[in-house]
Amino acid sequence: MSTMDVNSVDLNSDVGESFGRWVLGDDAAVLAAVTSANVACGFHAGDPATLRRTCQLAAVAGVVVGAQVGYRDLAGFGRRFIDMDPAELTADVIYQIGALQALAAVSGTAVRYVKPHGALYNAAVAHEAQAGAIVDAVLAVDPTLPVLGLPESALLAIAAAHGLRAVPEAFADRGYTGAGTLVPRSAPGAVLSDPALVAARAVRMVTEGTVLAVDGTDVRVRAESICVHGDSPAAVQLARAIRAALRAAGVALRSFA
Repeated sequence: MSTMDVNSVDLNSDVGESFGRWVLGDDAAVLAAVTSANVACGFHAGDPATLRRTCQLAAVAGVVVGAQVGYRDLAGFGRRFIDMDPAELTADVIYQIGALQALAAVSGTAVRYVKPHGALYNAAVAHEAQAGAIVDAVLAVDPTLPVLGLPESALLAIAAAHGLRAVPEAFADRGYTGAGTLVPRSAPGAVLSDPALVAARAVRMVTEGTVLAVDGTDVRVRAESICVHGDSPAAVQLARAIRAALRAAGVALRSFA
């Protein structure tokens, strides 16, 4: 297969997910490797002091800050679907973006995009009402903010239809089904942790536009951004390996926002 003409790609990661004395991940080390930071907004993870500190770290590192909005589900880390009224979901997303905007502003940076987290991200792939609720929130707060999501998802389709910039992403450290969706975390092959494997997948995603699915087939992916999960035990090693492999393949790392 011939390679695509790719000059640059974004590398994003979830950060700011510690809560009080409970520490999750090494945000400073991850931020040294990525170009965009999906900062939690306090609903699925993160407390105000953590989020402010994370925004400060991102500002110093020159990393673009995005609001990672989720369900109000601290106990479940935002990975449990909640059948919310769309109007309530819109209000919750507005609240989260606004909170992070304030914390980013006093940290010398700003919120430059929005990405759903966990179960809300997965719901927005096909749940048009919830996808629409997220889009309504972004439109209400700032229609210049891009929305980051899965290619061919309801979220990106609705965002684009309403004039928002819809940015497709791929997951280097997650398994894909033959249909191009993410393997549920409860299923085998959902999460990948080998740095060499993950880095090779990232390069192929960017240069060829494909990824090997769990059923052994090649699946088309379209990505302006590559995600590596910040809560993975090997997150720092994965991010560094992806960064090095992309650079070695001649792909520059640059935020989309």
